[in-house]
Amino acid sequence: MAESPKDTAPQEPPKALDLPEQIANRRTARARIAALGRAPYPNRWNPTHLVSEVVAKWSSADAAALDGVREADRLVRVPGRILAIRKMGKAVFLDLSDGAHRVQAYVKKDALRPGDWEVLEQLDLGDHVGVAGSVFRTRTGELSVRVGSLDFLAKSLRPLPDKWHGLTDVERKYRQRYVDLIVSPETRRTFEIRAKIVAFTRRFFDTRGFVEVETPMMQTLAGGAAARPFVTHHNALDLDLFLRIAPELYLKRLVVGGFPKVYEINRNFRNEGISTQHNPEFTMLEFYTAYADARDQMALTEELFASAAEEILGTTDLPWGEETISLKAPFRRVTMVDAILEHAHAPVTREALGDLHLLRKIAQEVGVESVERFGDSRGKLLAEIFGAVAEKKLLQPTFVVDYPAEISPLSKTKPDDPDTADRFELFIGRMEVANGFCELNDPDEQAEKFRAQVAERGRGDDEAMLFDEDYVEALSYGMPPTAGEGIGIDRLAMLFTNSHSIRDVIFFPLMRPKKDKDA
Repeated sequence: MAESPKDTAPQEPPKALDLPEQIANRRTARARIAALGRAPYPNRWNPTHLVSEVVAKWSSADAAALDGVREADRLVRVPGRILAIRKMGKAVFLDLSDGAHRVQAYVKKDALRPGDWEVLEQLDLGDHVGVAGSVFRTRTGELSVRVGSLDFLAKSLRPLPDKWHGLTDVERKYRQRYVDLIVSPETRRTFEIRAKIVAFTRRFFDTRGFVEVETPMMQTLAGGAAARPFVTHHNALDLDLFLRIAPELYLKRLVVGGFPKVYEINRNFRNEGISTQHNPEFTMLEFYTAYADARDQMALTEELFASAAEEILGTTDLPWGEETISLKAPFRRVTMVDAILEHAHAPVTREALGDLHLLRKIAQEVGVESVERFGDSRGKLLAEIFGAVAEKKLLQPTFVVDYPAEISPLSKTKPDDPDTADRFELFIGRMEVANGFCELNDPDEQAEKFRAQVAERGRGDDEAMLFDEDYVEALSYGMPPTAGEGIGIDRLAMLFTNSHSIRDVIFFPLMRPKKDKDA
C-alpha cells in the first residue's frame, strides 16, 4: 500500500521565477507533451466519476472496507485540476480537484502505460488531467486513486497563486474571479449559497401559486423606481431605449391582465454610484399579490427569509461580522418617525419633525448635504434624516413603515392619512433589503402623481419618474387591490454568506478597465 507524504510545517517557497519566464516554461512543457504524440487540448474525455463523486461514494469507507470491495467495482476514470504535486522517487502524488473537493492520485512509474510517465514529467500546478485506476486508501488513510493511465487534458499557461498566500489582491479577486474560484473554496461556497437562494425562492413562490414571468429589459420609458437609467440605441428602429431600472410597471400590467400572483427574478441596471452595497447591474426579486396588502407581503417575506435560512444554512441565526442576526419571525416593525426619534443623538421631538423649518435645521445638524435642494419637500427631508441617523443602526430585521407619500409615487396612501404611504422597507444588517407597498390602482391619481414627478424632473431631479401613459391606460382597465415588493437578491446573498461587500456575491462585478496588462 502506498505511503502518502506526511505533512510538514509550512516552509516559505523558493524564490519564484518572473511571470514571463514561468509562462515560457509552461509553453515549452506543452510543446513537449505534443511532441510525445498527445493532444495538448483533446476534444473530450470520458469520465465515470467527478472528484466530488469519488469523495461522496468512498470517503466513509476505511482501508479495510475498501479492500473488501472487488477492485473491478473500485475502478474509476476521474478528471481534475492539479493543485499539488509531491514527488517521491519513482512515485508521484497529485491532488486533483473539481473545484468542490480534492482526491489524491497515486502515480507509480511501472504501473503506467507507455508514455504516461513522460507526460507526468511535464505537468504543472493548474493543469487538467484525467486518471484511471482503482480507489484505495494509503497507509496514512488518504483516499486515493491508484493510477493505471494518465491523460493530459489542458495546460495552465499561467501559474496559480501560491498555496502559502492564495489570492490576496482583492481587486484581482473581482477582476479574475475564475482564479479566485480555483484557489478559494470559500468563494465557491458563497456562490453555491447564492444559487441555492435563487432556487429556493423559485420553489417558494411556485408552490404558493405564483407564476414566474419575464418582462422587457429594454424599455422606451424607464419606470418603476427613482433611479438614473442607462441609455442604449436600437439601430433598426433608430430608437433610444432605457435599460430596465425595475420591472414593476410591467408586472402590474400582468396583474391587470389577469395574473393575480406573479414574480420575476430579474436583472436591473441603474446608472448610479458604486459602493459596498451597490453595483450598477444587480438582481432583484419582485412579486405581486392581488387582493393582498402590505401586511400580507411582510408576513410572506418573514416566511421566505426564515424558511430559506433553515433549508440552506440549517439555522435562522446568521453571523454578521462579530454580531449575529436572527431571521426568526416576527420581524420588528417601526415607523420612520419613531426610528428617527429612537436613534437621533440630538434632542428631536415628534413635533419638530412635523415643522418644515425645524426639519431643515435637523437635517443640517445630522449631516444631510445640500438641504436646500429639497425645497419645501418635508417627505424628502424626513427620508434623508432617517438615512442619516437610523438606517445604519438597524442590525436586526426591521420593517420601517409609514413612509411619506410624496416619495412614494406608485404607492397607495393609508386610508386615514393621505400624507403617509402604505409602504414598508425591510432593513437587515444595516442595509435595505426589501421595499414593498400597497399598489396605487386609481388611474387618475396615478396620472397626477406622474405629473408631479415630471415637474420634479423639470426642477433638476434626474431620478424622478417619467409619465408612462400606457401604464395609466392599463390601470384604467381596472387593477384589483394589489400589494407588491422587491427584494435584493445580492444583498440577501450577502447576509447568508456573511459578505460585507456586494462584489463578493457577484461573479463579475463592474470594474474600471485596467490600464496595464500583464505579460
